[in-house]
Amino acid sequence: MKIRCIETFSNQYSGFVRITDESGAQGWGQMSNYNSDITATVLHRQVAPWSLGVATDDLDDLLNRIEEREHKFPGTYIRRAMAGLDTAIWDLRGKAAGKPVVELLGGKPGSLRAYASSMKRDIKPADEAERFRRLRGEYGFDAFKFRVGSEVGRNVDEWPGRTEEIVPTVRAALGDDVTLLVDANSCFSPARAIEVGRMLEDHDVVHYEEPCPYWELEQTREVADALEIAVTGGEQDSDLRIWKRMIDIRAVDIVQPDVCYMGGVSRTLQVARMAAAAGISTTPHCANLSLVTLFTMHVLAAIPNAGDYLEFSIEGPDYYPWQEGLFRKSPYTVVDGKVTISDEPGWGVEISPEWLARSTYQKSEID
Repeated sequence: MKIRCIETFSNQYSGFVRITDESGAQGWGQMSNYNSDITATVLHRQVAPWSLGVATDDLDDLLNRIEEREHKFPGTYIRRAMAGLDTAIWDLRGKAAGKPVVELLGGKPGSLRAYASSMKRDIKPADEAERFRRLRGEYGFDAFKFRVGSEVGRNVDEWPGRTEEIVPTVRAALGDDVTLLVDANSCFSPARAIEVGRMLEDHDVVHYEEPCPYWELEQTREVADALEIAVTGGEQDSDLRIWKRMIDIRAVDIVQPDVCYMGGVSRTLQVARMAAAAGISTTPHCANLSLVTLFTMHVLAAIPNAGDYLEFSIEGPDYYPWQEGLFRKSPYTVVDGKVTISDEPGWGVEISPEWLARSTYQKSEID
């Protein structure tokens, strides 16, 4: 199968990709969120020239060739653009086979346990705990992730004492039968991260995400070696060489690749395979309700070393106004703390025609 046409529909926050092959069949994918208008330009200028008219049967090879041809531009934008191409190809393949992507990956449709993932730091601990109690009653979540420290905070908390307050507050509000996870977003030095980690262990928190600056792998490994709690990370990383090193030195106990940051499903699967060979589980990052969470659902249901949960953002239009109205019908329904993968072909989702009509359109095709 060869691609005849690549189209993008984007704004500052989101960007979708439609590919058309030689037969006229089409597939839909998504570039990574944020600055998606820039990513769309990168796709047409630096990804499309190496993709149009090229066989896509070996997707790993195609993606490698794109990076090789653009070797002077290594980094996140190329991979964020590649994600749109990769995920559109998987949709096209699924539709051609009459199967959901998860089946092409060796899994099957079904339900996944989700943890309710809070993105907020400007929320008081008591208010966060109350929000979790409400969501538990309404949707049946039995696992919750919240924020500690401050984002890339150089050991400075969001406000003094917040970290020490929110952990026991949430535990006391939800009880001992709920699983708790936290995210430090690169806040702490190793010494402070270990101090916080021991406090987390005292309150039976099971997941400690990105405790140190994510690019300092040795610092993260120092924390992981010192604690019993699972230290996790990798959401920002998209270079397979960095992933190999992270896994080789066992900097983390659980890897968290993001499908859209990585460059798509195929590269996320490579990370999952590397982790599996090292006996490490994979719990991908997917922090909003664009298509990235749907992509992650299909991956999680197919890999043998899937973690215990799907990350599921609980933020609505007050936090993510841009994610409203993306789809004709939302692919996300939470029942008893679980989400279900559809058995519809491909991704089984339709982008809202109204959203597409408001977006910026660009097209690359074979002459």
